[in-house]
Amino acid sequence: MSFAVMVALAKMWRSFGVEPAAVVGHSQGEVAAAYVAGLLSLEDACKVVALRSRLIGERLAGLGGMLSVALSEREAMDRIEAGAWDEVEVAAVNGPGSVVVAGPAQAVERVQAVCEEQGVRARRIPVDYASHTAQIEQIRTELAQALDGLAPQGGGERVPLLSTVTGQWVSPGEMDSEYWFRNLRQPVRFAEAVDALASEGYGVFVEVSAHPVLTVGVEEVVEAAGGQAVVTGTLRRDQDTLGRVLASLAQLHVNGVTVDWKPALGAVATDDSAAADGGAPMLDLPTYAFQRERYWLDAPPAATDATGLGLEAIEHSLLGAAVPLADHGHVLTGRISLETHPWLADHRVLGAVLVPPAALAELALTAAHRAGCEGIQELTLGDPLSLPERGGVQLQVVVGEAGQDGLRSVHVQSRLEAA
Repeated sequence: MSFAVMVALAKMWRSFGVEPAAVVGHSQGEVAAAYVAGLLSLEDACKVVALRSRLIGERLAGLGGMLSVALSEREAMDRIEAGAWDEVEVAAVNGPGSVVVAGPAQAVERVQAVCEEQGVRARRIPVDYASHTAQIEQIRTELAQALDGLAPQGGGERVPLLSTVTGQWVSPGEMDSEYWFRNLRQPVRFAEAVDALASEGYGVFVEVSAHPVLTVGVEEVVEAAGGQAVVTGTLRRDQDTLGRVLASLAQLHVNGVTVDWKPALGAVATDDSAAADGGAPMLDLPTYAFQRERYWLDAPPAATDATGLGLEAIEHSLLGAAVPLADHGHVLTGRISLETHPWLADHRVLGAVLVPPAALAELALTAAHRAGCEGIQELTLGDPLSLPERGGVQLQVVVGEAGQDGLRSVHVQSRLEAA
């Protein structure tokens, strides 16, 4: 079933115009890769899968197990050589920090228990035999007999295949019965194969399977090599098949890979003519997202020259002019808003922007100094002065005539400016 799914999905990718520049297979996946690459006929590929699986079921089922462990190959080998992981072997290296170990069922259970005690992530793979270990030697003779007469393809157009058995590009005619025994017996050097592909400039990796299990390993290998790559799966367990396929295609499309969308969307019209089937035409979208960014600077409102209006200009952040009154009083005026004084927006209370009391006190003190007073003797704060989100507030600071005791009154008053 797994072989059939992989072959069908590879055909699906090609139907959308995504042709492989190279292929690499993991364990049994290398059989599907050999067929996709043109190195095995479909009949011979099915023969390898079916006869090997039958021998495993008859001779090895129930004798072993496999465990995925989040450790590097060196860390796993150190534990094996030290005897901490007795009787298991490294069956596959999937990434810089991901290996599969395999061996007798009880040995695998012991290793899993040790990993759990040490906080090392370990997941049991749902098989009851130990691929890529010495256990496979038991079926060497029968497998050679079963695959006798295998005829690897040697000519015609083919896709380069990088072997996870030898670490080399496969030559025509190389994938005979002996090769497929080694494919089942030797460790899967998947991480090495991905590293070699990345170093040769391959930058897009598609996992052709029913659920992505190798994409993380591919990403880690490329990252460890200091490179970058686009990595995607095809299907995902418990997700809608068609939707997941289209999402995977879209991931390649947005990363610059040419995808032929006609199998899913039909012909794409490039003008206003009707589609061939009489339906509404589909048009090419722009190659970039619709965006709008304003680059003009917002100029602050122009200040009017107070002296030209018969007023006295004053230098103050909140006040702009002063009017000495005939009765020896004073009026200071100004305009404040969030546009002209954006720093006031930092003082919010229950969502409303309030002029800080300290600023009001400073206005009164400025007016007092202008009237010749040394300071403020008493200050009472009434209603808070709030600012609207848009528009401004007009200010008046009114200083009264001096009394017999020399004291003056001061009032800070405000109103919203007319819209």
